[in-house]
Amino acid sequence: MFHVENYSGSREARYATVIKQLEALLEGEPNQIANLSNAAALLNQFLDRVNWVGFYLMDGKELVLGPFQGLPACVRIPLGRGVCGTAAEQGKTQLVANVHEFPGHIACDAASLSEIVVPLVKDGEVIGVLDIDSPELARFDEVDRVQLEKFCETLLRFL
Repeated sequence: MFHVENYSGSREARYATVIKQLEALLEGEPNQIANLSNAAALLNQFLDRVNWVGFYLMDGKELVLGPFQGLPACVRIPLGRGVCGTAAEQGKTQLVANVHEFPGHIACDAASLSEIVVPLVKDGEVIGVLDIDSPELARFDEVDRVQLEKFCETLLRFL
């Protein structure tokens, strides 16, 4: 059974706690959809000031909507398009302080102002991305980037 944590300490310590929760949630579960669903729900509960948390998964040469928390979203994103498609194509985390300044940004939710997208790389291949949006400008920083990359490394052990 999952219990909501009272996260305390530094931001890094709070992220370490949520990563331990992720491991406990996913331990022994082989189903990718179940694991991605719980990961999205966990991050949505953990992070403040966000309006969308979820995954897009590779399907041929495009990303397709996977498990998420938030308003309905774009279903298909071509590689190289928008923040998610760019992260998938480059295999590199995209930290965007103002989505309106990102070339080719795809506006699925007009309330989103900043975004972080972490590619999910397994066996040297991008299999999807973690996408998190916020209605605040510059919501995400380097601490979020480093810690969400660690979160995704942990998640990939269960996919």
